[in-house]
Amino acid sequence: MSRWRIVAVIAPGALASFAALFPGPIPQDPKYHNFADQRVFFEIPHFGDVITNIGFVLAGSIALARLLSPGRLRSAFATDRERRAWVVFFLGIMLTGLGSGWYHLQPDNARLFWDRLPMTLTFMALVSVMVSERIDARVGVALLGPLVLAGLASVAWWDYTEQQGQGDLRWYGLVQFYPMVASVLMLLLFRSRYTRDYLYWVALCAYAAAKLAEHFDVEMYHLSGWLSGHNLKHVLAAVGAWLLLIMLRRRSVVANAGTKSL
Repeated sequence: MSRWRIVAVIAPGALASFAALFPGPIPQDPKYHNFADQRVFFEIPHFGDVITNIGFVLAGSIALARLLSPGRLRSAFATDRERRAWVVFFLGIMLTGLGSGWYHLQPDNARLFWDRLPMTLTFMALVSVMVSERIDARVGVALLGPLVLAGLASVAWWDYTEQQGQGDLRWYGLVQFYPMVASVLMLLLFRSRYTRDYLYWVALCAYAAAKLAEHFDVEMYHLSGWLSGHNLKHVLAAVGAWLLLIMLRRRSVVANAGTKSL
């Protein structure tokens, strides 16, 4: 395994961490909570942004039921220890649906904490998965705990600094940014030990489309009259989670893929 590929994966995170030291604290913009869809249905405020989280809850719950059932998804893993990161990933998906639904009922920083906290489980578990499946399974499994703790700490730090009157989103931003970049680089530079690998790309495209829809929240709502960009973001991101569950159900181990196993 050539070292330059490992360096290529690590370097963006190291550079971003270094760069984050200089701009100073980045507070949460209060305007962030002003979403386009303000409709109330069945006495549920912000109905569209609340109800579209059901996709996360269903995908996470069904995936956890399969992952935690003895004998299920046997062909999806070379060893049972590799299930752990996927359990954390889909636990994060399910809890994100619940946390996001809670947040959108009454958007503010206090509730946003419970939206962001489980998302870090998903981001960091994905890095562990990628390392396990493409570089070294032992390293990937060992990284899961420290990565998850780092992700949770980034949200705890943001919440603490907001309460101190000087919010700092830098480290949470890094937790959002780096796992996606690292995942793309590992997809490009390392072979997987499993089949159906293309579904990672489809899921990442769905997530990228979700982030794009989020950016055009107001514009999409005005254009359609009924679907906001943030509504669509939830739907597309949940589609990405469903695609990864489908991948696990259908994939199998590739012989002699070159990744170190446990």
